[in-house]
This record gives sequence, C-alpha cells and structure tokens, in this order.
Amino acid sequence: MATSVGAQRFIAKKLLSLPAPILRLMSGGGVVYQGGRTLDPRIQFLAAQARNAPPMQMLSPADARTASDAGIALVTGEPEPGVRVEAVTVEGQAGPIPARAYRPDNQAPDAPLMVYAHMGGGVIGGLDTCHTFCTILAACARGPVLSIDYRLAPEHRFPAGLEDTLAAVRWGQENATRFGAPAGKIAVGGDSMGGGFAAAACQALKTAGAPQPALQLLIYPWVDVACESGSMTTYGEAYPLTRALLDWFAAHYMGPADHPSDPRLSPLEAKDLSGLAPAVVVTAGFDPLVDQGQAYARRLKAAGVPVAYRCYDSLAHGFTAFTGAVPCADVACREIAGLVREGFEGRIA
Repeated sequence: MATSVGAQRFIAKKLLSLPAPILRLMSGGGVVYQGGRTLDPRIQFLAAQARNAPPMQMLSPADARTASDAGIALVTGEPEPGVRVEAVTVEGQAGPIPARAYRPDNQAPDAPLMVYAHMGGGVIGGLDTCHTFCTILAACARGPVLSIDYRLAPEHRFPAGLEDTLAAVRWGQENATRFGAPAGKIAVGGDSMGGGFAAAACQALKTAGAPQPALQLLIYPWVDVACESGSMTTYGEAYPLTRALLDWFAAHYMGPADHPSDPRLSPLEAKDLSGLAPAVVVTAGFDPLVDQGQAYARRLKAAGVPVAYRCYDSLAHGFTAFTGAVPCADVACREIAGLVREGFEGRIA
C-alpha cells in the first residue's frame, strides 16, 4: 500500500527534527561550506535524499510538474491561521486566469493588493506552490494577496507568463477595493521566475507611463536568463536549483527567436531602472541566482530606488516552500513579510 502524503510528511518532519550532526551524518558527510556560506543541515539532508530521484531536467514538463508538486507537499508548512482564501478569476489577454485571493483578519486599511507570481522557471508550479507563503505574507504584512496561476511553457512560451502577470496587475488595480485595498493601489511580487515577472511588470508600467506599484517584492528573482556570474558556477550543483535545470527551464520557456538580452526576459538588462517602485529584494545563499538578485538590488539602489535587500546565506532556492521542514525558512518568510509591511508604510530607504 502506498504511503499517504500525510504519513510521508509526518515521517519527513520527524527525520528533519533530528539534531544537526545526525542529519549531516545521514546526508553522507560533514558541514557543507561553499562560497563562504554554510548550508542549513536540513536542506543538506533533503538534498541527499533528492539524489535518489532522477534530475528534474531529465523529465518531461508534465512529469516535472508532478514531481515538483509531490516534493513541495512534503516540506511545505501549514497555512497561517486567520487568513481567508477565495478562488477568483482574473481577466487575461488570452482568457481567464485562475487565481486565489488571501485576506487576513488583521488587514490594514492602507495595505495595497499584492499581485503575486509563483516560482517554477515558467514551466512548473501553480497556486499550491506558494499557498502557505501567501498566507504568511497576507497575515504578517497585513495586506491582501492575489496569487495567479499564469500560463506555463512549453505549451505557452514567452511572453505568455509575463502577459498574464501584467493582465493581473491591471485587473488588480481595477479591483483593489474588492479585496479591501485602497482604490487602484497594488503591489507586485513573486519568487524565482515569478520575481522576474514582477520586476519586468514594473519596467513595463514605467515604459507605458503608468503609475508604479506601491512596492515590488522580488524573492530570489531570475532577472538574467543568460547570466554567467560566479554563483552560477559556485552553486551550479546546488539543491534544488542547478545550472542544468535553469538551462532546461530556459529551453522550454524561450522560443527560437527570443533573445536573452530582451529586458522582458532579463530585467537586469534594462538600461535605466530609475523611477521604479520601492523594492524588497531577497536572495538565498546556496542558489545559482544569488549574484543576479544582488546585482539587481544594487542597480535599483544606484538608480535612486528605495531598496531593502536581504540574503539568507544558509538557505537554498525555493525556501519559501520549505516552511514545514526547515525552521529558519519559516523565520525568513516571516521576516520577508515584515519587510513588505515596512515597505507599505514607506519605511524603506
């Protein structure tokens, strides 16, 4: 008989509660130290277990989605209490976009509606990928969140996911009061590819002469699809995101005529970042994308954009989904939501 997801989660939680030295021993080695950073022992253990499965880039997109969903189900935490969740439909350029709205019981009347795009390289992921994090974000930032299920590649290549994000931004502006936010007041955010979409959305609004969001939240954002920085090598074999997997995502997401220098694909390539929304930029230490996230934060700051930047050195890419397995990931998510609240209050310098 197959073990239920609930039982698997229970077993995983018990194993991950073991002392760090035992977890490292069970992972087949001592402390993992790379690039001046020490990996959290729980992530080290998860990485060791993942070596028993085929690499995601060896799977079809459909099978990769199934594997990713199953993996996240084992490590994600319970939704934050005191947050109401509603299924909604956003009007998109290519048709309806499924979405979820999160409204905290302690919602602040001044909080904008956060339009949020999940991680997944534009190929995998969905509303469940960031479900728990969205409840934490709503409760701790005291604002409503609209999480969108944008179209995925290779069925829908670039710029489909970005177009859906932009459509959700416009829809959010028009419907902010429906979720208790001030009229027309939104923020935009996302993690990984979703963070790239959020950055590109702010740039697109600037190009169109439209008002900027109140805040942009970029969590380990993929903002340069052709990046060759040092972290692409130092952490090129990191768990769960590797250089090979990034290449697999890009191959499925981009079409043959698309060029990595297009700022819609690589927001870091934009020539002028001035006038963009205040930003909370977050990176993970053990992540091939850490350098480009930091570089984007520095360029925003140099362009006069208020920025709060944090790097969680011991964590890995995707940690917003690890709240049930890695305690410091849960703490990080709450700190991020606190920074968002500070941003809503204009306290980012």
